[in-house]
Amino acid sequence: MAAPRSARSRPSRTRLGTTVFDRLPGLIRPRWTNTVRARRILAAALALLAVAVAVRGDPRSERVAIIVAARDLPSGRTLAPDDLRSIGHDAGTVPSGALRTPDLAVGRTLAGAARAGEPITDVRVLGARLAELAAGSSDARIVPIRLADRGVAGLLRSGDRVDVVAATEPNPLPDGDESESAPVARTLAIDAAVVLVSDAADVRDTERMVMVALPAAQATAVAAASLSSALTVVFH
Repeated sequence: MAAPRSARSRPSRTRLGTTVFDRLPGLIRPRWTNTVRARRILAAALALLAVAVAVRGDPRSERVAIIVAARDLPSGRTLAPDDLRSIGHDAGTVPSGALRTPDLAVGRTLAGAARAGEPITDVRVLGARLAELAAGSSDARIVPIRLADRGVAGLLRSGDRVDVVAATEPNPLPDGDESESAPVARTLAIDAAVVLVSDAADVRDTERMVMVALPAAQATAVAAASLSSALTVVFH
């Protein structure tokens, strides 16, 4: 029995030809993207993009002005306006204690050599914050001393820990006693922190000044003894 005419004339739902929608995934993702080389190229491009973003930083982040060294500066330099410059810096990565305006740095003494572009902070210059951090005491002071042996100063470096010793004249000998008596040594301070040793070219009489940070009581004793006694240091 023949099938009804309407059934024979109905088109099949299965089509052998492809449509635009069938080809769409191939247009969005070409076959070459499935290759190992393409994946490696894409990974390298993403890595370079990540580095560029990290170097540039977030353009929307807040920026603040800080003071940096305009050029390489030696230790012990009294900072002048042309030694410094102001730059913008990401607020989230500003070093702690960074000086924000030139007037906070001009006239201060640099406690150590600084590279061009290095931020100037409150512990890079002589002052209360450096004394407190170096000596580990909230009442710390910085005391200048001249050492009896000038060669010893040349061996000292910022950050060294030393004991400060005074040599006093011995008591007078009885009349008629011509034997020699050694000077009396007296320890004035223990574990002093050297924060600066002046350059030989910075002093006229070739005596190098040594700056040490000490708690207030020891600092007073060292300052008083330096007026009348020969001082030296014992290295730790």
